[in-house]
Amino acid sequence: MTTRPVIKVLTEAGFGSRRRVAEFIKQGLVEVNGAAIESFNHPVDSARDRLRVNGQAVNLRPAEIICLMLHKPDGIVSTVSDEKGRRTVLDILPARYRGLRLYPVGRLDKDTTGLILLTNDGDLTYRLTHPKFEHEKEYLVEIKGNLKPDEVRKLERGILLEDGLTHPTAVQTVTSHPPFNYSITLHEGRKRQVRRMFEHLEHPVLALKRVRLGGLTLGDLKEGEVRRLSPPEVKALTDR
Repeated sequence: MTTRPVIKVLTEAGFGSRRRVAEFIKQGLVEVNGAAIESFNHPVDSARDRLRVNGQAVNLRPAEIICLMLHKPDGIVSTVSDEKGRRTVLDILPARYRGLRLYPVGRLDKDTTGLILLTNDGDLTYRLTHPKFEHEKEYLVEIKGNLKPDEVRKLERGILLEDGLTHPTAVQTVTSHPPFNYSITLHEGRKRQVRRMFEHLEHPVLALKRVRLGGLTLGDLKEGEVRRLSPPEVKALTDR
């Protein structure tokens, strides 16, 4: 049985921001299996539970699972909506994919480019973002100058950040993707993790691009372009 917090389920289902969904819950408008719930973290099993918001039934399992790969450009935020009015990943999708209640799988910083997935399936999102599944994420990094051998070892063994020691990584020198001069592969996804790791070594990141998630690579997809994943590609992401 896979459960997720109700506030996350409803946010991903397109019922608004976390703040708006929280207000629905506070007002007693959210019911799970016929009973109003009070906790934002009330567990919901999409395969078994019945969920209603203000009397409206929520479809927890989409009739057709859609998963898109987007090459996110610089300056675009990886959220469904933005209170500051900034353009989001949903704003730059082709018209045929709008209105499908898609939401991003995880996040990329506004200033980070590259591979991000969008889907309408909450269970798929859970399997791709929960730390226990440890999907590899590979990034290209541009810094000024070069890392010293001992700095590479520190990155690979783990950097002690304010939220704890990072997991082991793989770092390689890159020459075929200018202006990037390094790649780093992670098995976790803390907020601004790559940037903070390099800043800890006094090497500010000048540009950052995600090029791989698990077995999926960005390939020749250009900035702003999107393609739909095939059923075998989606299956490969979840077969862990």
